[in-house]
Amino acid sequence: MNIVDKKFYDLMKCLEVLDINEILDNIKAKFYRVPEETRISTENFLNQFGYWGTLDTNNQDYTVIELKAKCLKEHRNDFIELYQSLKDYKSKKILYGILNNWYQYDFVTLSEVAERNYKHYFDLDLIPHCHNEVLVDLGAYTGDTILDFFDTYGIHSYNKIYCYEMTPTTFSTLKNNLYQYDNIIFNKKACSNFSGNSYIIENNESASANQITNHDNGNILVPVTTIDNDIEEKITMIKMDIEGDEQKALDGCRNHIIADHPILLISVYHHNNDLFEIPKKIKEMNPNYDFYLRYYGGCIYPTEIVLIAIPTVHS
Repeated sequence: MNIVDKKFYDLMKCLEVLDINEILDNIKAKFYRVPEETRISTENFLNQFGYWGTLDTNNQDYTVIELKAKCLKEHRNDFIELYQSLKDYKSKKILYGILNNWYQYDFVTLSEVAERNYKHYFDLDLIPHCHNEVLVDLGAYTGDTILDFFDTYGIHSYNKIYCYEMTPTTFSTLKNNLYQYDNIIFNKKACSNFSGNSYIIENNESASANQITNHDNGNILVPVTTIDNDIEEKITMIKMDIEGDEQKALDGCRNHIIADHPILLISVYHHNNDLFEIPKKIKEMNPNYDFYLRYYGGCIYPTEIVLIAIPTVHS
């Protein structure tokens, strides 16, 4: 056993012996040891985006902390299973750093595991080269991921790129940023596990955090599709960052995941359970994948967590 294993399993043992109220009290105590300025900025950040609940200590609202405590206690075995399935120790240390941040606001480990060498999603140790790729970018935003792909692998590394972006103003920027490149298909659609229509709920902080709802209380009507319905050709790579709808969109890619074995680059931080539920979902669809985690966020609160699923069998 090495120090990464020891720290992880010590944390798991702690979560096993404590009841949920003890875990909750411990997290609260650690939060109050954080410098006041950092506590305030953390609360503001969490409440602006709302993925993980709300946090307002002045009004005794600890929803974020309560949900973290519940996830840690109830899904300890799921985290152990995920840890044991990860294929390198960088991934294992990232998982430990995330969970230890949840439990005791450990900023040091998150800082140590943050990726500083490679572009977001494109780790050359895991994906050393690309050739004739058919890349699908769900949540293409302004084209930043595609530009990083070109910067990492070159502009001759793909056959076709499908970009999906649902926000109209962002979609216009996306097309303007990528118009000079060949064989890019621009789709002003949301992706999920159904085809039809939905509504965009606009985030006041950033258009990158816009979400869809099935109710008509959203701001903008948007078409919704599944990748299985929308793309017929073989796909070699899928990237997803769609603000919490990743699991539904994966269901909508099921046939391609089974038949094509694409490399999967999936954001797994919008819901606490995404960390273990998304790899489980992929494994259920197609057991021939190896799993890695990479971390592109800051040291205060763990966001920008990416699951990289590499196929072990090529079709």
